[in-house]
Amino acid sequence: MYQWRKFEFFEEKYGAKCAVPENDEDDGVVAAERKIECCSSGRGKLVTGFDDGVVCFFDRGLKFNYSFQPHSSSVLFLQQLKQRNFLVTIGEDEQLTPQQSALCLKVFDLDKMQPESSSTTSPDCVGILRIFTNQFPEAKITSFLVLEEVPPILLIAIGLDSGSIYCIKGDIARERITRSKLQVENNHLDKTLSAVTGLGFKVDGQSLQLFAVTPCSVSLFSLHDQPPRRQTLDQIGSGVNSVAMSDRSELVIGRPEAVYFYEVDGRGPCWAFEGEKKLLGWFRGYLLCVIADQRTGKHTFNIYDLKNRLIAHSALVKEVSYMLYEWGNIILVMNDKSALCIGEKDMESKLDMLFKKNLYTVAINLVQTQQADAAATAEVLRKYGDHLYSKQDYDEAMAQYIHTIGHLEPSYVIQKFLDAQRIYNLTNYLEKLHEKGLASKDHTTLLLNCYTKLKDVKKLNLFIKSDDSIGELKFDVETAIRVCRAANYHEHAMYVARKAGRHEWYLKILLEDLGSYEEALEYISSLESSQAGMTIKEYGKILIEHKPVETIQILIRLCTEDGNKRGRSNGVYMSMLPSPVDFLSIFIHHPQSLMDFLEKYTNKVKDSPAQVEIHNTLLELYISNELNFPSMSQVNDGGNYLNGASAKTMILSAQSNGNIGDHKSSEQGKDHLERREKGLRLLKSAWPQETEHPQYDVDLSIILCEMNAFKDGLLYLYEKMKLYKEVIACYMQAHDHEGLIACCKRLGDSVKGGDSSLWADVLKYFGELGEDCSKEVKEVLTYIERDDILPPMIVLQTLSRNPCLTLSVLKDYIARKLERESKMIEEDRQAIEKYQEDTLAMRKEIQDLRTNARIFQLSKCTACTFTLDLPAVHFMCMHSFHLRCLGDNEKECPECAPEYRSVLEMKRNLEQNSKDQDRFFQQVKSSKDGFSVIAEYFGKGIISKISNGSTSGPRSGTASSTSGF
Repeated sequence: MYQWRKFEFFEEKYGAKCAVPENDEDDGVVAAERKIECCSSGRGKLVTGFDDGVVCFFDRGLKFNYSFQPHSSSVLFLQQLKQRNFLVTIGEDEQLTPQQSALCLKVFDLDKMQPESSSTTSPDCVGILRIFTNQFPEAKITSFLVLEEVPPILLIAIGLDSGSIYCIKGDIARERITRSKLQVENNHLDKTLSAVTGLGFKVDGQSLQLFAVTPCSVSLFSLHDQPPRRQTLDQIGSGVNSVAMSDRSELVIGRPEAVYFYEVDGRGPCWAFEGEKKLLGWFRGYLLCVIADQRTGKHTFNIYDLKNRLIAHSALVKEVSYMLYEWGNIILVMNDKSALCIGEKDMESKLDMLFKKNLYTVAINLVQTQQADAAATAEVLRKYGDHLYSKQDYDEAMAQYIHTIGHLEPSYVIQKFLDAQRIYNLTNYLEKLHEKGLASKDHTTLLLNCYTKLKDVKKLNLFIKSDDSIGELKFDVETAIRVCRAANYHEHAMYVARKAGRHEWYLKILLEDLGSYEEALEYISSLESSQAGMTIKEYGKILIEHKPVETIQILIRLCTEDGNKRGRSNGVYMSMLPSPVDFLSIFIHHPQSLMDFLEKYTNKVKDSPAQVEIHNTLLELYISNELNFPSMSQVNDGGNYLNGASAKTMILSAQSNGNIGDHKSSEQGKDHLERREKGLRLLKSAWPQETEHPQYDVDLSIILCEMNAFKDGLLYLYEKMKLYKEVIACYMQAHDHEGLIACCKRLGDSVKGGDSSLWADVLKYFGELGEDCSKEVKEVLTYIERDDILPPMIVLQTLSRNPCLTLSVLKDYIARKLERESKMIEEDRQAIEKYQEDTLAMRKEIQDLRTNARIFQLSKCTACTFTLDLPAVHFMCMHSFHLRCLGDNEKECPECAPEYRSVLEMKRNLEQNSKDQDRFFQQVKSSKDGFSVIAEYFGKGIISKISNGSTSGPRSGTASSTSGF
C-alpha cells in the first residue's frame, strides 16, 4: 500500500448543497432540518430521498430541478432505473390498520407528470406494492436492489435484518408479480450478525445469480435453479456500505484489513488497504474507497488503479454518506448535505504529468489498461524509446521502438541506429518489420546487407528459408535476390527465386553467375509450357551456345503435342501450342542449330499454323551461299515478310547483283550442295500439284534464288508461276542453247497449254546473238513454221541483225512459205469465183421472181402428202399446202420458215456485235492475222457502206446493211 505511487489523475470540479430552495419548502419544514435517507442517480439526474417523504431531483452542477412527495413519512430506499425513466422507492406511509405495515414499494413513471395542485406536479405512480404480508413477515430493511430485465419485468431484491431476502419479480404496474424468499442467515440471538448488508446481481447469458453479504458470510444464490440454490463463498462478511460490484460483475467487499474480490466460485484476489472502509465503490475500472483513520478520525477518499498499482487520486474529505456516479463524474454526498464532484483528467494531461517525471513505464501501462488507441500507445512508446536512447540504453530503446511498428515511421528508428552504428539492434528491428509485413524494398535491402556484413549465415537462412516467409510475402522478393547475388550468396538467391516462382531470376543466376547449363535445362523442363516458353525466349541464346542439342529437344517438346500432354488432353489444337517462329531470335548466331530445329519440327508436325514462316526461314538457310542467320525474312514476333511489290523490286535488283560466291574449302562446298538439294526438295514438296499457292512466300523465294544464283530453284519457281519468258531468260543468260530449245519445246506447245510466243523470243535472241547459230535457228524456224507464229517478213527482219547468219539458213524455210502462200492464193481465187457465180445465180433468180410468173405444178400437199385440192396455198419457194394443213399461219412456208428465222437471228446477232467495240478490238489483237478478222467483219456485213458513201466501222454508230435475203 505504501509503496504505491500517488498521482492526481482526478480533480475536484465543483461542490454544492443537495437541498431544496426555501421557496419550494412545504408545510413549513426547514431545509436544514431535513435528513437525506437515500440517494440514487441515472439518466442525467441525481435523486435524493429525505426523512419527510420528499424526493428531490438535481441536474448537472447539482442544480435543483423539482421535487415531489411519494411517501407521507420517510423515504428509506430509492433507485433510478437506467433503461426506463422509472423511479422505485420504499418508504413509510400512514398505517391504515394495526395489522398492516406502513412500508410500501412504489414505482413512478417520471415521463408522465400529473398535476398535484394548482402550482405543482408530480410523476405518475404506476404501481404500489405492500412489501410485507402474512407469508412474508415484517422485518427491518437493510439493503435494496432492483434489476431491470426485459421491460416491463423488474426483479427487486430486499435484504432484511433477519437474514432473509424477499424477491419480487414481474410487472408491478399490472400487479402480475411473483414473490419468493431466500434465507441467508438465521441467527436469532444477534440480528446484527444476520442482517443482509449488501446485494449484487450477476447476469451471465441465461444464468442469473445473486450475491448476498452479511456481517458474517458471503453467499451466492443461483436464481435460474428452482428452488434457488445457495452457495456459501466465505464465512466472513462486511457491514453496510462496504459492498460494491465491479464492471466485470465481481463482488467487492471492504474490511478493515483489506478489500476482497469474489467470483461465483469463491474468493478471488485481495488488496491490503488498511483502515475502516466507510464506503466502497467502482468507477471505470477504478476502486473507490472512503477510509477512516482510527488514530486521527479523518476520512480519506482514495481512487485505486489496481492494474497499474497506483493511487490515481487521494484527498481528505468530510464524513461521506453516499457515493454516486453520473455525468462521467464521481459524486460524494456528505453528512451535511454538501456534495463534491470529482472528474477524471483527460489522457493527455495524465501522460504529460508522467512524462515530466520520466515515468514512462507507468504511462505505457496506463494507456494499455485504459484501452487508448494504438497511435497514442505508439507515441508513448516512442517517447520512452527516445528517453532510453538518450541514456545510451540501446537494447531497451529498440525493444520499445519495435512495439511502435505500424504506427511510427521506420526511417525514424533506422536513422538513429545507423548513426550509432548499432547494427545488431538495427537487424532486430528490421526483422520485426518484415515479420509484420510492413517492410519496403529498401528495408529488405538493408536487412540483407546487415546479415551479409555480419556474415550471419544462420540468420540469413532463417530469414530466407523459413516456411512462411515467401508465402506471406514478408519481404520484396526481387530485392532479396538482387542483394544475395551481389553478396555472392547464390544459393540463397536461387532458393528465394524458386520458392517465389521467379523463374527468370533463378535461370539468370544459374546461367550468368554459376554457368550451370544442364541444371538450367532441367529446371526449364520442370516448368509449365507457358513459363518454359517465356524463359527460353529470354535465355535461349546462352543455352543454344553451350547446349544446343538439349535446348532443341526442349523446344521440340514445347512446340509439339508431346510436350503438352501432361496438362492437356490428346485433342490439343496446334494453334494453342507455341510456334517455332517465336524462338527464332535465340538462334541469331547459330544458324546451323536453327536449321536442325526447324527440320526436326517439320518432320514431326505437318500442319503447323506457322508453316509458311518456317518454310521461308528454311529456304533462306538452304539457299544462302554461306550459312548465316536469316536476314531477308525480317523475323520479328512471328515473322513479317516482304510484300509482293517490294519483292518484285528486289528481284530486279537481285538480277543485276546476284552471283555465286567462291567456296573456301571442299567441305564447305559439299555442305553448300547438300543445302541446295534440300532447298530444291522443299520448294517442290511445299508446292503440291493440286494446290494453287505454295506453303512459302514465293516472292521471297525468288529473291533468295536470285541473290544466291540458285538457278534450279529459280527455274522451278518461274515454271510453277507460268512465267515462261523468265524461264527462257535464265537459259539465255547462261547461253545454254540446248537447254533453251528443250525448254521451249516443253513450254511453247500451245496445245498443251504452253506459250507459243516463246519461239519468237528465242528467234529474236538468236538474231541478236552475234555468233553462228545456224543449227539452232533452223530448229527454231521449224516450230515457228509449224505453228505459223511469225510472218516470213518478221523472221527475215529478226535474223538480219545477226551478221554471222547466211541466207542459206532461211532458203528452205522461205521456199516452203512461198509455196504455201501460192497454194493459199489459188484456193482463195477459186473460192472467189464460186462465190461470184452463186451471187449471179441468186440475182438472176430474184429478177425472175420480180418480173416473170411462177408456175406451181405440185399435185400433193407438202405437209400431209395427200392430193392437193382446193382451197390450197402456194409459196414462192415452190412449196404447196392445203389451207387446212397451214392452220393459222398462212403468211410463211412451214418448211422454209425455220431456216429463214435462223438467218434473221444471225443477222441480228451480227448487228449487235457491231456495237461491241471492245470485242472487235480484242479479236483483232489476239488473232495471229488481224486483217482476216476485219475482212470477216466486212464479209458478214457488219462493216458496210452507208447512204453518204463513207465506210462505217464499229465506232461509227449503227450500221445499215445493203444485202438482202
